[in-house]
Amino acid sequence: MHLFLYLVGLSSLFWAMISPEKPSPKVITSEFIYESAPFPSCHASTLIETPEGIMASWFGGTYERHPDVSIYTALRSSGGWSQPDMVADGVENEVFRNPTWNPVLFHTQPGELVLFYKEGPNPREWWGLYKSSQDEGKTWSKAVQIPPGFLGPVKNKSVQLSNGKLLHPSSYEINGVWTSHVEITDPELETWEKHELTGPFGAIQPTILFHADGKLQILCRTQQNVIATAWSSDNGETWTELESTGLVHNNSGIDAVTLENGYHLLLCNPIPKGRQKLSLLGSADGKNWEEVLVLEDEKEGEFSYPAIIQAKDGTVHLTYTWNREKIKYVHLSL
Repeated sequence: MHLFLYLVGLSSLFWAMISPEKPSPKVITSEFIYESAPFPSCHASTLIETPEGIMASWFGGTYERHPDVSIYTALRSSGGWSQPDMVADGVENEVFRNPTWNPVLFHTQPGELVLFYKEGPNPREWWGLYKSSQDEGKTWSKAVQIPPGFLGPVKNKSVQLSNGKLLHPSSYEINGVWTSHVEITDPELETWEKHELTGPFGAIQPTILFHADGKLQILCRTQQNVIATAWSSDNGETWTELESTGLVHNNSGIDAVTLENGYHLLLCNPIPKGRQKLSLLGSADGKNWEEVLVLEDEKEGEFSYPAIIQAKDGTVHLTYTWNREKIKYVHLSL
């Protein structure tokens, strides 16, 4: 019995030693990407680090779903944020255009920046496209349509797997039925395969975490007012059934990132209704979460659809929709 307790104690000490350290995030910068823009409404931002700074993208227009909604980018360098630049739209011909949606920036290969986005009248009927850039977003190629049946990353960033392939977290919203899946491609985006997630949730807009044992974890927003999760031990080929994390949530967009030390951060609205509170949660194991920073907490307002990345210098960058009027940017030290 004493030997058993001794071994248990050693095991606990071992796991405590390798458990990633909880960060103490501190705000370095908190600002709007722009003060004025050629559009009154915006939403659904994304972030990526480039050699020249942090690039953000979002959709903006008269209002969500209006045909004039287009994709914009801005770059934060030593001189601050550049002016918003329209880089994609849904113009089909001289008399007809569609709204565009949910950009996602990702380096598919060294030196190649890709902008994924959606076009279509609504999320039930949209389709996926992407543009590529060989100069870190200064210029973009013509739009390429993603093969039928695939959308690319639907809101949150793609990730590169240990086998070199790319995993794109995706989902469908068809006739009120929400389903999540992952799409796996080669870095050239030439071959596409899909792997479904199942379970008792209407779940969309997944985000991906990495674990030290090689497992992948997926987190999704759901129609059931909780964040759902599933796990994969084979680089996303198969997944456990979606189950509740126990995290109360308002059915709005989330995003998460695994830090270099293995600790996980999750940006979400940890309330059952409304979008007036936005918090950063942290977890060492992807199962037990605690609030580590409150970004917004008001009686009313909308602070939603966040994006989060860790830069090469170890600091964390995040953006989110601020009252549908602006994109808020926050830079954190850990």
